[in-house]
Amino acid sequence: MGLVRGLVLLCFSVMWLFLLLRATGAQSPTSPTSNSMFSNARALDALLQDYAYQAFVRPRTGVVYDGAVPSNLSGIQVSAMRLRSGSLRTKGVRMYKEFEIPKGVKEHPYVERLVLVYQNLGNWSMVYYPLPGYMYLSPVLGLLAYDAGNLMAKNLPTLDIVASNQPISIKFSELKSVPEGSVPKCASFDLNGSVSFSSVLSDNICTTFNQGHFSIAVESIAPAPAPFFSAPPPSPRVISGTPEQRQGGNNSKVWIIVGSVVGGFALLIILGLLIVLLAKYKRRKKMHQMERAAEVGEALPMTTVGSTKAPAATGTRTQPMLETEYVP
Repeated sequence: MGLVRGLVLLCFSVMWLFLLLRATGAQSPTSPTSNSMFSNARALDALLQDYAYQAFVRPRTGVVYDGAVPSNLSGIQVSAMRLRSGSLRTKGVRMYKEFEIPKGVKEHPYVERLVLVYQNLGNWSMVYYPLPGYMYLSPVLGLLAYDAGNLMAKNLPTLDIVASNQPISIKFSELKSVPEGSVPKCASFDLNGSVSFSSVLSDNICTTFNQGHFSIAVESIAPAPAPFFSAPPPSPRVISGTPEQRQGGNNSKVWIIVGSVVGGFALLIILGLLIVLLAKYKRRKKMHQMERAAEVGEALPMTTVGSTKAPAATGTRTQPMLETEYVP
């Protein structure tokens, strides 16, 4: 009974897990693709860090070096500037493209020299940083910090830079006209993929205390405007496959998991049946041995007593003796 009860509980558990996986697989086609877009954006950051570092030829501190991107990313601009950590903290940067960096900016972890990589995503802004319900009035600009210890390094992790006293200012120069009745907002994307909105200051200026990607956007009830430049197809090195293909890949992974669970469930059932059959076999074998032992033992003679048969002894050890035969 205990074994049967355990198998029943196991069946219910596996069925519940199977239904849960089915529910997850059913929801995956309609779930947002923010995680996929975020991973694509981070892959683009790593790619642009490499192209920015390639622009350093006999690098000088505080000088801006413009990098070159391949043709399949045409429309993106990337630059790099190497700074001393102490100089950044005590002096800041008067103007680095659209960014004005004040005094008091610190990085973590501490490095002796760092590189500030500038990005202008141009016509790729909506591709890597989609913003449903909004339209961009300016391209997405990025400012990321990396260690300058090895200017040949690739796939470097970003440093965490924070402005302490005054915020970093971004003055957008490429700005489309604001649609009538719309209110422009500063859109800030952090390195974790989340977006926040704030008010636009005068002269199209947005502010931030952290690194990341920034743009000016307005709420849109009409289709998004045409890109800033004619965009070529997305780079296969960064975005792999169409959304339908990525969705199909996710579904195939779900069904692989479901198949594994069902296969494991079937294996557990077979194993349970084998255990039950083995227990029955051992029980029958023991009964058979007991029957054989009973048949091999010494048999007693049988006698009829009335209408029944009963075993009888062939003799007694002590013969009866009458009291009169006793002689002292």
